[in-house]
Formats: sequence, structure tokens, C-alpha cells
Amino acid sequence: MLKAAIYYHNLNFIKPGGTSRGILKTKPTWFIKVFDQINKTRFGLGECGPIQGLSLESIDQMIDKLNEVKKNINELSNIDLSLFPSINFGLETAFLDLKIGGKKVIFKNSFIAGKPIKINGLIWMGNKDFMINQINSKISDGYSCLKLKIGSIDFNEELSIIKSIRERFSSKILEIRVDANGAFKSKNALNKLDLLSKLKIHSIEQPIATNQWKELKEICEKTPLPIALDEELISINDKKEEFINYIKPQYLVLKPTLLGGFEKTKKWINIAENNNIGWWITSSLESNIGLNAIAQFCGNYELKLPQGLGTGQLFSNNIESPLEIEGQELYFRKNKKWDMTIFE
Repeated sequence: MLKAAIYYHNLNFIKPGGTSRGILKTKPTWFIKVFDQINKTRFGLGECGPIQGLSLESIDQMIDKLNEVKKNINELSNIDLSLFPSINFGLETAFLDLKIGGKKVIFKNSFIAGKPIKINGLIWMGNKDFMINQINSKISDGYSCLKLKIGSIDFNEELSIIKSIRERFSSKILEIRVDANGAFKSKNALNKLDLLSKLKIHSIEQPIATNQWKELKEICEKTPLPIALDEELISINDKKEEFINYIKPQYLVLKPTLLGGFEKTKKWINIAENNNIGWWITSSLESNIGLNAIAQFCGNYELKLPQGLGTGQLFSNNIESPLEIEGQELYFRKNKKWDMTIFE
């Protein structure tokens, strides 16, 4: 018989993160610990970290649902978690961890063995000087792929920032992705995409707000630069194939925490590959517990593109882990230990 424990941990941003939805200063997170009553020192750990205003679940309902899970950990089939993808993700991770040995090894693959994963450098929204300083720092660190959050400041200012990157670093092979988080209006989205395409943008994530399928289909048909769907995927449980065949995007951006775990993420990957659609995995502001699980999941695949796994450096009170970024690569360092103090 298994038992479970729930731990709350409010992650604090070292620097506030600007998005089109506002400024992020903290990130509420819950961890679920699953263990055998006989051997309590061996346990599986999973992270449940929804994002207010983006995740399906309501933050206010998390603790009640987690307490229900804790009480019924041996009878989870009786609990409806369809509207709690982050809890599904946390449970799946915890059970995989426990099954393999309770040492935060979720998948045994090349990443755990030492092979790094190439990642993109994340650039948060802010004024021009703030964004350019971040860009200079990331390029100095060795990143060849940058992801810029756009949509909260004047669009011409954002174009100016990207243009200045291209001019200043013209001698470098630099891939630039942008993420609008649904900030563009459908009526002028194509015009903005045309202006962005002139700056050799790799792709744009979620140019318009979700649930505008007719407009999104037209944008994907006429776009001068590749469209990557992100938030649009979160609420689609059934009819994934039909959705993809209708919209026909160029890329999918997959976030296991928001999609409901690895099995659901695998389904999206299979659909993407069967339809010649590119994809990459992105973390969703998890601590190193969730990030570790997602990175190990990535290690199961021959990755063709940089992944979005650089968020472990954002928090002042993150969980110490074997994860380490060197240059533009994320490593699992076997010689580094986990700090499990808060889970004792």
C-alpha cells in the first residue's frame, strides 16, 4: 500500500519575468511524494505547477484536489483529474520515479548518461535596453538560438530590437524564435507576420488568442513564416488528429505540465511526425524537479531542434539538482546531488 504527502513551495523569480499576460514574480508549486509505508526512505517525487490564466486548472482548486489525491493514492481511478493536467503530470512523474528507484531517474537514456540537450536562450519582455542586455548576455554565453517574448510593448519597438540583433550579430548564425502568447489581433496578424518574416524569424508561437480556429487556419495557410502552436493545444483532449488536419500548423510546442503528462505529450509527437510537422519540448516554469523529468523525457528522442529547457535558472529558491547549463546545453551531472531537505 502506498502513501502520499503534499508539499507547497512558492518559487520566487530572481528577476520579474515579463509576458504579454503581465509580470511574473512568483510561481505557486506543489510537489507530490509517493512512497511505500514499509520503506519510507525510497520515494517518487512529482511536481504539480499550474500557471494562473494559462493552465486548465484553477489555482484555488489545487489544494482540495491534491488532498483528494493524497487520501486516495491507491484508488486514483476513482478521481476525475481531466481538468488538472499539472496533477496528472506530477503523479506520472512520481510513479515513474518510484518504479525506477526513487532517485529522480524518470527515464534511463543518453541524457542521464551525460549527453547534453541543446536549448534556446529565453529573452523576457521589457523595455528595449532590458531586452538587448539579455540578448547580449545570452549570445556571450554561447547561445545560437534565442526565443523572444513579444506582444507587450510597441510592436515597432520589438521590430527595432530584432533588427538591431540582426545588424549587430550579422556574422553569427543566429536562430530567432518569437512567442506572442496570443497577443496579436487576427485582423492584423498576417501584416505583423510579414514584417517579422523580413527579419529571418525561425517561427512564431501562438500569434493570436486561442479558440479562433477559422482565423488560425487562414493564418497558417497564408503565413510568410512558420507558425508554432502552444496554448492552442492545452484544451484539446480528443480529436487531436482532426484538429491538426484542419489547422495544419508548421510546428508544435509541447509542454508536458500543461498537456497532462508524458503519455499525452507522446500522442502529440506521434501526430506531428505522422503529418511532417516539427516539434520541440518546452518547460513551463517548473522547479528543477519538473524540469529534470521533462529533460529526461526529451532524452528519449533524437532531437532535431533546440528545446525550451532553460528556465531552471529563473528562481532564487529552486531545488538544488544535478542539472547544469553550460553554454547553450543542459547537462545532467552525476557528481552533483539533489537537495531533498524540504521533502523530509
